[in-house]
Amino acid sequence: MLKPKIPSDEPSRIRTLHRYNVLDTAQEEIFDRITRIASVVAGVPISLVSLIDEERQWFKSRVGLDASETPRDISFCGHAILGDEPFIVPDAAKDHRFSDNPLVTDGPAIRLYAGMPLTVAGGARLGTLCVIDTVPRQLSETQVTALRDLAAITVHQLELRRVAMSDFLTGAFNRQMLGQISKMEISRAQRHQEYFSFAVLDLDHFKQVNDNFGHAVGDAVLVQISGLCKGMLRHEDSFFRLGGEEFGILLANTGLQAALRTMERILRKIEGTRIEADGLAVSITASIGLTEYWPGEESFDDIMRRADAALYEAKGAGRNVVIVG
Repeated sequence: MLKPKIPSDEPSRIRTLHRYNVLDTAQEEIFDRITRIASVVAGVPISLVSLIDEERQWFKSRVGLDASETPRDISFCGHAILGDEPFIVPDAAKDHRFSDNPLVTDGPAIRLYAGMPLTVAGGARLGTLCVIDTVPRQLSETQVTALRDLAAITVHQLELRRVAMSDFLTGAFNRQMLGQISKMEISRAQRHQEYFSFAVLDLDHFKQVNDNFGHAVGDAVLVQISGLCKGMLRHEDSFFRLGGEEFGILLANTGLQAALRTMERILRKIEGTRIEADGLAVSITASIGLTEYWPGEESFDDIMRRADAALYEAKGAGRNVVIVG
């Protein structure tokens, strides 16, 4: 069996995949419609929207298959994401790369495999739209073209899903996305016995900015501070607008001391930045409440309450400070 190679852009590809925050989420009808249509178009019993992370292929949608994921090192889709063209295997049992693959010798007994790479903006291939049959066969040119189109629609839906989870003004993730990402991070932390840190950041005296300079300038401050914060985070971290001038920061697989250093750098950067808006130069500071999650400790609601309490303490301590809760 030939294991799939690791793509040359693997680190950035994985970071891009995580930014879509779709792994381990519930089935969604729009993606299920795509896989149902793909099965009909190709005349096959199995169709999948498959996303490839570090160790597995996980199925956002599946038709004709009970498993929700399989190991990456036996996946056909792991081979498909190595190129931009459709990856088609007419008879896996007679292909030296796959003839002894357990997905061929055992269930689901793959013979035909056809995977269309899901390539997003920037060129990262996150996974595939793939169809599978249990008998050897060829796909027609018309079928391949239709599957290409369905793969493009899948990518478009992934983009729409990501945008729908974002704040319109700042581009930060919204509260709905916080709910999804926090569940995934807790699941990942429990699975790998890792921790993560979460912070709530609030701009100090922001009402005075709106009152003194107007809401257009206030909006410009929010946009530029959001960009500043996001620029200081890693790709695997997440930045949220919780409402008004309050933001959330989730630092994946990061302990309290490392998170504290990051938050202090962000505060100093905000403090030292003069924001140009509508011919004016505006300075502002922020306060941060920071806490840490360790597997088995509590729910994310508890983490939010602890971070909020620490933020309240930071405000009482004179603002422009990080308090750990």
